[in-house]
Amino acid sequence: MARRRHLTPEEADLWRSVASTARPMHAAPRLLPEPAELPPAPEPLPPARPRLSPFALGEKTRLPERRDLAPTLPQILAPLQMDARTHGKMTRGKLAPEARIDLHGLTLSEAHPELIRFILNAQSQGMRLVLVITGKGKQREDLGPIPQRMGALRHQVPHWLRLPPLGPAVLQVSEAHLKHGGSGAYYVYLRRRG
Repeated sequence: MARRRHLTPEEADLWRSVASTARPMHAAPRLLPEPAELPPAPEPLPPARPRLSPFALGEKTRLPERRDLAPTLPQILAPLQMDARTHGKMTRGKLAPEARIDLHGLTLSEAHPELIRFILNAQSQGMRLVLVITGKGKQREDLGPIPQRMGALRHQVPHWLRLPPLGPAVLQVSEAHLKHGGSGAYYVYLRRRG
């Protein structure tokens, strides 16, 4: 239901002058109420803060703040599911991988079937620890409005290792030790076939 509002004195005067020129439809004239006392006007609001930071003519532009909305690699990698002692040896580079595959230089569509074949063959042969080399990716100039991550394979491989058909075969994924490729490679600890 709409709330009624009272006319301001200026609006009431305007209404009276218009109403005096109108021809009434009914015999009885209508009288307007006298304007009531208006409440005091509210305090004016302080001026709004400018959205843009102040700048001087000729000043160099500042790059906007970048926000990375996608999860980071440690957030993508699953929490510890294997024996902590074995995991510690693996991340320190004390365990030698039984097999390795080098995916860097391949496109995503070429790398995915190769990874599936490699992991499933390694598990069928009874291997437990394999090394997947993705490379770190190339730094490209990012001119678009959507930020681009460096290293498509590096970010996509952990997702593939969690999804079918590889998910049931993989127990743990961790970033490799520096001597096995560091952040450009992953240790993949496989489940026993059962």
